[in-house]
Amino acid sequence: MSSLSKLLEMLPGLIASVVITVLAQAMVSLEKAVAGFEIIDGLVFAIILGTVLQTFLGLPPRFHAGVAFSSKILLEFAILLLGASVSLATVAAAGTTMIVIVIGTVLLSLATSYGICRMLGLHDQLATLVACGNSICGNSAIVAAAPVIGARPDDVASSIAFTAALGIVVVLALPPAFAIMHLTEWQYGVLAGMTVYAVPQVLAATTPVGAVSVQVGTIVKLMRVLMLGPVVLLLRFKRDAEHPAQISLAHLVPWFIVGFFAMMGLRSFDLIPQQLATAAKETSSVLTIVSMAALGLSVNMRTVFASGGRVLLAGVLSMLALACMSAIGLTILHTH
Repeated sequence: MSSLSKLLEMLPGLIASVVITVLAQAMVSLEKAVAGFEIIDGLVFAIILGTVLQTFLGLPPRFHAGVAFSSKILLEFAILLLGASVSLATVAAAGTTMIVIVIGTVLLSLATSYGICRMLGLHDQLATLVACGNSICGNSAIVAAAPVIGARPDDVASSIAFTAALGIVVVLALPPAFAIMHLTEWQYGVLAGMTVYAVPQVLAATTPVGAVSVQVGTIVKLMRVLMLGPVVLLLRFKRDAEHPAQISLAHLVPWFIVGFFAMMGLRSFDLIPQQLATAAKETSSVLTIVSMAALGLSVNMRTVFASGGRVLLAGVLSMLALACMSAIGLTILHTH
């Protein structure tokens, strides 16, 4: 089949994904106009819209090729470009103690959250997605881990849907905690950066408190994002160890993770100008939304809700565990 024929075959699915992306972004704009800031991001809106469309109307076969391309290849490019938004210099400025505590908290949270999910009866892939979303960076971690562990679209949609719901609860609950717990702006920023899922949500949770909280919360959040690459590589090692016949360099180190680290390295050495880094981050965001719209178009909502109760409970317990770990980390930092 020629390249033109392949493009034409993918066009309906691509167009459908882009249309849903535009609608999702319009919903975000409406949300900002009403609430003043972004609580639910476009990625969540996109996957919900796609899922609703597939569940109630179904997807004709001619859309399948474009949807498959959008949900996989575009997502991998999005992860690659995400590396341009992470600079090692910014993270290093926070200090060794902070870095060690964040790394330790992420790893311990991953193990704890995964264990909770498995005890509640969630299968390995879904438990892994929930653990990554809770411990690292919410939706971004889920969509980055999904292709590496071969997760089903239903599992991705389920984990994103309930992670998004919990993320909103955390954003709304944290500001009152600032006064109740008598925290300083710096302490509150650390707590927000350690517990809130997404960077826009960190801004929403810290802006009402003050500029110091915004800055500290963002830096801590970026440290958690930095864990995305190593954790995805560990997941790949784990999967290939279980299937030794499949081991190869391409399987061991996915090309988009290599690209992620390459972009991060270029950004760390100031080889990517700020303007270009901003453009890469925005492009990554758009591509991720398009890919999640496509993912939603391959998901039946009935399947998502079938395991909804257990996923939600696993998410709540995992979040409580992460909050406790963050509080302990904050106590350790306070003594230094």
